[in-house]
Amino acid sequence: MFVTTSGRTTQQLNEKAMDIAATLDVPYLPRKKKSVQLLQEKCDSDCLVVGKERLELFQKGEQEPFFFHPNSAMFRIKRLMRGEHDPFADAAKLSPGMTVLDCTLGLASDSIVASFLVGKEGSVTGIEGEKFLAYIVKEGLKTWDTGIPQMNEAMERINVIQSASLDYLKGLKDASVDCVYFDPMFEESIIGSVGIKPLTHFAIYNDLDEETMEEALRVAKFRVVLKDHFRSSHFEKYGFQVFRRQNAKFHFGYIEK
Repeated sequence: MFVTTSGRTTQQLNEKAMDIAATLDVPYLPRKKKSVQLLQEKCDSDCLVVGKERLELFQKGEQEPFFFHPNSAMFRIKRLMRGEHDPFADAAKLSPGMTVLDCTLGLASDSIVASFLVGKEGSVTGIEGEKFLAYIVKEGLKTWDTGIPQMNEAMERINVIQSASLDYLKGLKDASVDCVYFDPMFEESIIGSVGIKPLTHFAIYNDLDEETMEEALRVAKFRVVLKDHFRSSHFEKYGFQVFRRQNAKFHFGYIEK
């Protein structure tokens, strides 16, 4: 990985890119009017492009970058503000003041909804194992303007931790988090989901194993919640109560403590 700037750069943008490269402990390469593809071929590497509006992560050989955006959280929060239902909210039963640990942060859509639901009195921590994704999502949550003040505040409150979820869970005390949440990456979700397709190039794919579930159940005070494909064996294997939604590609399940 290396860091560079967008094509039309400034001294301020160059300095910002150098600071980000230092933070991530990767090289900084000045753009010098070269294309991203040319720089990547020269370095045989992925790269992070620092622009005026956003950060973009390019996998070598790919034209479509990954960048932070709220994805489905925008319209979901608008629905909640109108008093409508959200499947994740129904499964997690979150209320103001609760604490949530999202073990599979990704683009943070569910963490944003969770932060909105638990409010200023609560807290949401999101775990992301891939350090470049973690950095981009952490910065995006601080800077993206949705035009909805309550949603902006919810995004800013999320605490992003770069770690393997199992390692982080092992460091927590028994019953120290109200709700522990998992949304493991699954291939069926990627097909036809343009908004998160670039994420698949960088995401870490780990199955939800027994040790991770044991730790989640130990750490959770009230519920462990799982979002997974409707054909997933995880629901039955670990004893989740499932909210089955007609014609939906994924379901939510929960284990009540």
